[in-house]
Amino acid sequence: MSNPVLDAIAERRSIRAYKPEQITKEQLDAILAAAQQSPSARNSQPWHFTVVQDAAIIGEVNDEANKILGRTDDIFYAAPTAIFISCDAAARWSRFDCGISTQSIAVAAHALGLGSVILGLPDAAFTGPRGDYFGKLLKFPEGYSFAVAIAIGIPNTTKDAHPIEPDRVSYIV
Repeated sequence: MSNPVLDAIAERRSIRAYKPEQITKEQLDAILAAAQQSPSARNSQPWHFTVVQDAAIIGEVNDEANKILGRTDDIFYAAPTAIFISCDAAARWSRFDCGISTQSIAVAAHALGLGSVILGLPDAAFTGPRGDYFGKLLKFPEGYSFAVAIAIGIPNTTKDAHPIEPDRVSYIV
């Protein structure tokens, strides 16, 4: 079965190389609209989206996470835009809801001809000794904590789809 939504999900890839050009405001607005239209438990919308297009700030988060994790690579893959999603730490399902919104961002970016990669490694910067500093720097609301980040940009490369593992599905009828 083929339709535009299923095709976008099937065709989307995690992109780890980007062109230096910034995405447009129209693209960013469409991506954020898709994120905010995502479903959430009891329509609680427990997320906050912080868009960062300042390479120095992305680099600061990258450097702190790498220092804590003992890494030296660019965990944002030189993407010109990163969206940091924080969540209401007291809301029971907030991390799940943020995951749903992240998938909406990834599929929306793909539909607009952009690439993205979902990132968990920045978490180290927010849970490390300077976590409060980074939460304030990225304007997380009071009581919110880092959930996930997503890097977005114009793809500079692509890759093949990962293989589907049919044995990871069970049917009980």
